[in-house]
Amino acid sequence: MSSDWIVDALQQVLQREGSEALHRQLYHQLRDWIRQGRLSGGSTLPASRQLARKLRLGRNTVLAAYDQLQAEGYLESRHGSGTYVSDVFTGRDAPSPAPGARLPGLSQRGQQLSHHSNLPQGVLGAFAPGIPALDAFPQQQWQRLLSRHNKQPCLDWLGYCHDGGLPALREVLCDYLRQSRSVLCRPEQIVITQGAQQALELCARLLADPGDTVWLEEPGYAGAQAAMTAAGLDVVPVPVDAEGLNPALAPPSRSPRLIYVTPSHQYPSGVVMTLGRRLELLKLAEAHRSWIVEDDYDSEFRYHSQPLASLQGLANGGAVIYLGTFSKVMYPGLRLGYLVLPEALIDPFRASYARLYREGHYAIQAALADFIAEGHFARHIRRMRELYQIRQTLLRETLHQRLGEQLPLSPGEAGMHLVASLPDTVNEQQLSTVAAREGLWLRPLARHFWGPATRRGLVLGYAGVPEAELCRAARRMAELLEQEMQRQGR
Repeated sequence: MSSDWIVDALQQVLQREGSEALHRQLYHQLRDWIRQGRLSGGSTLPASRQLARKLRLGRNTVLAAYDQLQAEGYLESRHGSGTYVSDVFTGRDAPSPAPGARLPGLSQRGQQLSHHSNLPQGVLGAFAPGIPALDAFPQQQWQRLLSRHNKQPCLDWLGYCHDGGLPALREVLCDYLRQSRSVLCRPEQIVITQGAQQALELCARLLADPGDTVWLEEPGYAGAQAAMTAAGLDVVPVPVDAEGLNPALAPPSRSPRLIYVTPSHQYPSGVVMTLGRRLELLKLAEAHRSWIVEDDYDSEFRYHSQPLASLQGLANGGAVIYLGTFSKVMYPGLRLGYLVLPEALIDPFRASYARLYREGHYAIQAALADFIAEGHFARHIRRMRELYQIRQTLLRETLHQRLGEQLPLSPGEAGMHLVASLPDTVNEQQLSTVAAREGLWLRPLARHFWGPATRRGLVLGYAGVPEAELCRAARRMAELLEQEMQRQGR
């Protein structure tokens, strides 16, 4: 077959003033024709000089396209004969799904994980939980430290590392945790991860096998649910009462391999696990040979007392893995978290972490180590504790002025959010949808239940909302809630 049609067709589709280079346009067009079957196996392509002349292109432009297609296996050059479409495409097109064809789809585990992920859509508005006061972060000091280590990074940081994190960061973090959280550890017991979520995934994959039982708080943290589901674990929600997770309400026949808890400030209810319940949980874990994963995500922000001692410290070297994050005290985009491991887990966790995820961001870790060592970290936490207490008080007062006792709020002794309890008649999901159209992020409490929700409510983040915006948003939320209650009362 004559190849003249190729020249004519290319003259019509090439865009000489387009944003894409001509050799890339030529490559894409010829590749698509081959995959579609318009150029079948064995078809002859015009010689590069001939095609360049007829298209008024430089020969190197054509050669660049031909060379790329040949490197990818679409074309083959036959010495003394010319350039041909590869015989791979003889008699058939490249495989492509037919219209309406069913793809293999997600696994059952993938479907369950996707169903329970509940990630926000688009930009978050006022009341988004877990967002710190980014506008109050000390950017100048932080950027100075980042610049220092990015300009002259240690050569070792540029290779593959398997130390469990930068030693300097693990040392200052160890001192901080011992003093502020009564964590019993040595620097070697700390593994720096790329966020708390990655740390949770590592615990789920290394400490339990698919099908093993994990106890999760109900209501609880959706990120923990996702990590355990992704690892194929059998999630058993255990109700939270006024003292924290209540083992007495767990199914007696389901012995847990893992127990995930947020004892210092339960998420999302805000309950602090009592000493009696902590001791009960430690005894239960010992009896069942279970691991406890203690997630201490925001306990730095306590407003009427010092941060509480950790469950890990109370265990005195027992089977407790302490998990922390810098997302709340610094900013979420930092993507740094950490694990404090029992001695027996140090080597397997370090090796597995380096193999599965690879370590990195050592310049950022070095900047963070300096940020802590130079006192910026402690000062920043003190300032944020004062600021968040002001913002929480403002939110309470604004809502109370409009709704009074109609909207009970959680005690708010610590943390960055409150839980507003709603009447059973209010459709929290509908209220959340309406509010989202006005830039208010009202997270339904139901999304923190693994099974059917037993309470109605909203999780209200206040830490990252400036005071003026917080007042406006709280008043508008109160108006929307009043409207919803009036509709339901008809």
